[in-house]
Amino acid sequence: MQNIDLLFLLLGAVLVLAMHAGFAFLELGTVRHKNQVNALSKILSDFSISAIAYFFAGYYIAYGQHFFHNAPTLASDHGYNLMRCFFLLTFAAAVPAIISGGIAERAKMQPQAIATFILVGLVYPFIEGIIWNNNFHFQDALQQYFGETFHDFAGSVVVHAVGGWMALAAVLLLGARYGRYRKDGAIAAAHPPSSIPFLALGSWILIVGWFGFNVMSAQRVDAISGLVAINSLMAMVGGTLTANFMGKNDPGFLHNGPLAGLVAICAGSDIVHPIGALVIGAFAGILFVQLFTYTQNKLKVDDVLGVWPMHGVCGAFGGIAAGIFGKTWLGGLGHVSFIVQTIGTIAAIAVAFIGSLAVYGILKATIGIRLSQEDEYRGADLSIHRISANAEESKF
Repeated sequence: MQNIDLLFLLLGAVLVLAMHAGFAFLELGTVRHKNQVNALSKILSDFSISAIAYFFAGYYIAYGQHFFHNAPTLASDHGYNLMRCFFLLTFAAAVPAIISGGIAERAKMQPQAIATFILVGLVYPFIEGIIWNNNFHFQDALQQYFGETFHDFAGSVVVHAVGGWMALAAVLLLGARYGRYRKDGAIAAAHPPSSIPFLALGSWILIVGWFGFNVMSAQRVDAISGLVAINSLMAMVGGTLTANFMGKNDPGFLHNGPLAGLVAICAGSDIVHPIGALVIGAFAGILFVQLFTYTQNKLKVDDVLGVWPMHGVCGAFGGIAAGIFGKTWLGGLGHVSFIVQTIGTIAAIAVAFIGSLAVYGILKATIGIRLSQEDEYRGADLSIHRISANAEESKF
């Protein structure tokens, strides 16, 4: 069984690893042509830095286990602990991938690399540990005072809400792209997606990989659940349909809708009824469209891919919704509390936002986190990488 569990975790890790290609193409299809190379480069660079940070620090902070042993000791259990680290680090690396979409087109590479190392190596695993490993007896305290523990099966809060609220802090410190808004606050430039086909490709890769993200969060073959799979599917289609309707057939909203539904269902995918999952996904699709428009047009928050509405808000909604639709009277499996889900969600968001604000704030005050106006105008591709997505357009 242990060898089977190893293979199960490996397949899950590979599926979630593939999701990072989805993050890359979703960002590539959304940003302007002059920033497409940078979008691809950031995702791969951030993943590599995340792997180092999580392997050497993050996994130990979250679970109290390290890998500074000799090879025979590491291999003594067929390397199960190593495989579990691989699986979980693909989750951790999703956090900077989420942030990347919010800060696109104007962030420097080096400061972002430093922020990724700190957030994935220290801040994210602190949150992961208190929720998924009961560090500091966080779950015990909730059980003692409220009768239930905080439930987040696959990371609506731990991964998505945390990543979305970290991104919001970075976006606020960066400020809007030059020329995005006029002095009176009106939108000066819309910046529509540069490639709907690439955006759609990114969405589809994420959708497929998400079934590894959710279903294989069981981490053992004997704990795998068809309920998680069908709930993920129902939430995905619910988010797709409502986002398409609310977005009036806008392909950008259509292809982000399923992602909003999948973000929201992660927390309760193992305890809610499929109809409940459909409702959760449908409401998440509406939330994303409405909040994306509101943040861009009213709040003047230049979150390029809408990662705060998508991951920050829909993730928080999913965490709280598990405490409603997981109730037995709504067809769920029970053993969940609305109050506990709300407390856990708010606590995780607070740590994520404050931690990110501190990290990006210090970097902004010291080495700077934003491209110059000239470099931003030229585009990150030429300014940072000295080549464009179409080589014939490159000017050195």
